[in-house]
This record gives sequence, C-alpha cells and structure tokens, in this order.
Amino acid sequence: MRTILKITALVALLALAWGAGWLASGIGVGRATPEASLEERERAFSESMREVVLDGQFTVAWPEPREGVYRDRYEIAGVTKLDGDRWRFDARITYGNTDVTLPVVVPILWAGDVPMIRMVDVEIPGLGNEFGATIVFDGDRYGGTWDHGEVGGFMFGRVVRE
Repeated sequence: MRTILKITALVALLALAWGAGWLASGIGVGRATPEASLEERERAFSESMREVVLDGQFTVAWPEPREGVYRDRYEIAGVTKLDGDRWRFDARITYGNTDVTLPVVVPILWAGDVPMIRMVDVEIPGLGNEFGATIVFDGDRYGGTWDHGEVGGFMFGRVVRE
C-alpha cells in the first residue's frame, strides 16, 4: 500500500513540475534576449514601452456592428524580447468588467522601424482563447483591429508615460 502511495505522489509531483515548466515556457520566464544583442529598433521599442499606459477605445464592428465606443486600458510595466519574434508584455488589462495583471506573450513584426503586434487565435491565461489582433504602434499612438472568436472591431488610442 505504501508503495502505491509513493508512486502516486511521485506521478503527481512530476505532473506538477511538467505543468509549471509548460506555463513558464509559455510566458517566457527566463528566456529574455540579452539587452546588448537587441537591434536598435527593438531597444527603442522596449524603452518606449516601459511604465506606460495604452489609454484607448475600441468598437465592436462584427459580426453585427454595435453603437458606441468603449474604453480600454492596458498598463504596461515593460516589454521583453524573448526568442524569435516573441515578446512578453507585463500588463494590467482593463476593459468592461475585466481587470487582470499577467504576462502576455505576442509576436511583434516590423514594417521598417514600426512595430506591430500580429496574433491569431491566441490563448491568454485567465481571459480565454481565440484572441486575435493586428496593432500598429506609431510613436505615442496605436491602432488596429481585434477579435475574440466571432466578435471583433477596431481599437485605437495613445501611449501615455506614467
């Protein structure tokens, strides 16, 4: 009987360790690209996104357009380049009844020196899955499209230094 309990405890411990490793890998813990190896545009983007608020608005445009513009707010403590085109945003996300702080890993693509988030059917822990967005950052402004499942629209706003 003790052997079965020990084996069960070991399996549970291994499953917990695997789950923690999977979560850490997904949010990019410990995988930051060294600051010295960042390209100039990457370094400039990282510095421009330190202790800022994306203070903006969004619309719901499809599948059925809704009247009105809704407020949203993303408090960004900072961004960290991980591997390849993946970046981690340490963010507090506020919209509607949602108010959550978490690391969000997204791909950043570049149009010259202009960074753009491009995500398709991404899962955000605690918020759900099937999130998509194409957001362009232009100095102290941002704008683009968003979707969550079948619902989507436009989002835009200002990048404000805290």
